[in-house]
Amino acid sequence: MKARLMAPLAGLLTATMVLAGCGAGGDRESDAGDGGGGASDVGVTDDTITLGAHFPLTGVAAPGYSEIPTGAKAYFDYVNAAGGVNGRQIEYIVKDDGYNPTNTSQVTNELVLKDEIFAMVGGLGTPTHSAVVDFLNSEGVPDFFVSSGSLQWGDDVEAKPYTFGWQPDYEIEGKIIGQYVAETMPDAKVGLFLQDDDFGDDGEKGVRQYLDDQIVGVERYTSGNTDVGPQVSGLQAAGADLVLSFNTPSYTALTQLTALSLGYKPTWFYSNVGSDPQLVGSLLNRFSEGAVDGDNSSLNGVLTTEYIPGVDAPDDAWVQLWQKVWDQEGEGGKLTNYRVYGMSQAYAFVQALMATGEDLTRDGLVETLEEQGGDFDGPQLAPFRFSADSHMGISGLRVVELQGGKSEDLTPVLVSDIGDAPIEEDSSDQANDAPPESGIPDAG
Repeated sequence: MKARLMAPLAGLLTATMVLAGCGAGGDRESDAGDGGGGASDVGVTDDTITLGAHFPLTGVAAPGYSEIPTGAKAYFDYVNAAGGVNGRQIEYIVKDDGYNPTNTSQVTNELVLKDEIFAMVGGLGTPTHSAVVDFLNSEGVPDFFVSSGSLQWGDDVEAKPYTFGWQPDYEIEGKIIGQYVAETMPDAKVGLFLQDDDFGDDGEKGVRQYLDDQIVGVERYTSGNTDVGPQVSGLQAAGADLVLSFNTPSYTALTQLTALSLGYKPTWFYSNVGSDPQLVGSLLNRFSEGAVDGDNSSLNGVLTTEYIPGVDAPDDAWVQLWQKVWDQEGEGGKLTNYRVYGMSQAYAFVQALMATGEDLTRDGLVETLEEQGGDFDGPQLAPFRFSADSHMGISGLRVVELQGGKSEDLTPVLVSDIGDAPIEEDSSDQANDAPPESGIPDAG
């Protein structure tokens, strides 16, 4: 996406590992508890639909991520102001987990058992959400659009029948990056800088399908350890002149500052997660104590990817809709890429509600997404992969170069799937989709 998900620091940086992880769950047919499956009235009345989410609203992970639910809420309020969904108002309860899995379990228990939510929407973070995915599936609670690119939110429908991803997974991003480099920079000596979890592992898995012979060095970091000097020095010593990085934004800033101090000037290719110019610029300024002016030009020449339009595209029809929504329903401040991300997820969820109809049930909602979700409109540049066999999210993205805080397209939208699925140019015309005049999806 241009609206990039990223993680702030912990201490300087304790919790920057947000977007990677795993989970497991129950069978939708046999394991749904008293709150799930056919319990059609849980979280639904004649007048309301109650949704829940867990986010770090406070603490070291709050900057950036705490804006996502403000965007989602603004869109839900926009829909409510127009009459709601089939006459029902959306009540959106967001609870603060401080990016702590123990807290995530506590607030999720409250959301499911006390607040009796109909669905969890956009729960953020791999280590946090993996602490509750079993519980949500065992209770039969629709667990939609987890804010993470881990494969494990959608690749095993039998284990997690109620859980759906949303953004492109890290493996297909790695594949598309790897193919692009192999085709356009076949002589590059490639170094990998990877977060030491499934974020980095999935990205590396995709990259190596195309670049195995070009890789001269691999360095990994553990979130919370702010000294990346050894890793950057290792890549420099290996002779890497192109570094592919699957890391969060704090580590984009840290690698840039460390490379500057070492006089190391490779070409940098950051995954979508770590490449928001505004946030990285502010982190560069902060980490350097003002020595580096973190303006929009601080990532000039950096390569990255995008899968939804963001605030650097004010003429885009979707961004114009999000600006209208924010101006009408926002809580103050400016429209940001995080808020765009939240609004984009909320739009997809409202679309699923509308398509399910007035007789709203948890299983009916899941079946709607499996049967119709692959054809949903929206700001995503490529179609969703939702089906009865896959709960994976957006199927592709494009490669871009950052200049002056804006992205310049280097490829068309490319689509793929996990494993050995080929990479192809998207033929769906999804990237040219425009929102309905009302800004609210049709019933389908």
